[in-house]
Amino acid sequence: MELSTYKLILGSKSPRRSELLTKAGFRYEQRVIETDESFPPKLELNLVAEHIAVAKANAHEGQISKGELLVTADTIVVYNNKVYGKPISADAAVQTLLLLSDQVHIVYSGVCLRSIDKSLSFTEKSEVKFGKITEQEAITYVSDFNPLDKAGSYGIQDWIGFARIEWIHGSYTNILGLPLAQTYDAILNF
Repeated sequence: MELSTYKLILGSKSPRRSELLTKAGFRYEQRVIETDESFPPKLELNLVAEHIAVAKANAHEGQISKGELLVTADTIVVYNNKVYGKPISADAAVQTLLLLSDQVHIVYSGVCLRSIDKSLSFTEKSEVKFGKITEQEAITYVSDFNPLDKAGSYGIQDWIGFARIEWIHGSYTNILGLPLAQTYDAILNF
């Protein structure tokens, strides 16, 4: 099924983003260019993920051909006015989970769509409430599920999402890393 008049290019190596686009019925090619994911220290936290998604798209400058549509994205967790991206170590992941235990945090995903002559970016927000996570649960989760490639040190699709998330407000797929309904519509309307 052809859903877009463009040849879709996914500028991400995330297996979750890839799976979501596939499940939405899109055919695409993956092209990943490693990108600096830093952001200006004074940038409003709700704009960080979109800033990084745009930077990932900018890295493909000159690599997009006529008829191609590049999709890039980034996801961050924000708690207590601090950004939690991918943890730098297993110990850092455990500490992040313990910090998020029994608290509400925000997940922002930024998405950028870019063709050779047009660009569109947006941010989606979801709220997540964790129940109590014990230190042993955090250690076991990090050991068994290795969430070092996930913002906030967890994957909602893993054990911790099923056993310790009390509620979410907003898009589930946003928490996975790509707000699919919004991205789907943006691609179709691009």
